[in-house]
Amino acid sequence: MTPDTTPDKTKTRLSAGLAPGLYVTATPIGNARDITLRALDVLARADLVLCEDTRVTAKLFAIHGISAKTAPYHDHNAAEMRPRVLKRLEAGEAIALVSDAGTPLVSDPGLKLVREALEAGHNVTALPGASSVLAALTLAGLPTDRFFFAGFLSAKQEARRKDLAELAAIPATLVFLESANRLEAALADMASALGPREAAVARELTKKFEEVRRGPLGDLAAHYAEAGPPKGEIVIVVGPPEKRVALCAHEIDAMLENALARTSLKDAVAEIVSMTGLPRREIYARALELSGAK
Repeated sequence: MTPDTTPDKTKTRLSAGLAPGLYVTATPIGNARDITLRALDVLARADLVLCEDTRVTAKLFAIHGISAKTAPYHDHNAAEMRPRVLKRLEAGEAIALVSDAGTPLVSDPGLKLVREALEAGHNVTALPGASSVLAALTLAGLPTDRFFFAGFLSAKQEARRKDLAELAAIPATLVFLESANRLEAALADMASALGPREAAVARELTKKFEEVRRGPLGDLAAHYAEAGPPKGEIVIVVGPPEKRVALCAHEIDAMLENALARTSLKDAVAEIVSMTGLPRREIYARALELSGAK
């Protein structure tokens, strides 16, 4: 059944005193108390709360005594819902957008809605709060002055390795989201593509069984290969590449020849890119020349 998202002009506005517009609202990632007073105020007074899953949001509302009108907004119905939501914004309503957990738009639906609301001239306000990405960064014990959020890697190994090879030279801490059943494989590919960097696997953040396991990527991969998939939502934080001195062509050739003698051309290229931080295209071209000369 399609939810009713048409403006109700007969009811008393719940959002009296709340400026019209779209309120992008962060919600807890685990602990229900990790919600701001401002978020509670907006969620209680909004004309409509758009939820990734209304059942998940209903549990949060029950804890905090909120009885607001909700409607689903997710990847499968977003194209249909956006025009209706924009119509309500045009009518002067205050509408909140939440995801199941954390900050909307960070690997969650909402980007197109925010973009179209801005293009239509509507006010868009961010209500900051919980974020698994920032929580993991603060607990990892790795550099936070510069970081790159890469989201979820591909479930397919070939695509995942290609993505990691492209990320290897980024001079920043890398942050990934990952599912439990793919964690060991992802860590193994990271160890291969990124080298023995220090990393942290954070799970169940803000919950009773919160855990952060730290160590070199290879050691973490070995641990989860033996222990099996852990429970909970997972964030992987990987330290930046070490600063390296410039290498001459002869040194790079020697490194490539050594790698080519041990592994495939593709894996050899990934290894040297990780070790040197040089562009993949440059290393790949030289690897082809060296392997063709054999």
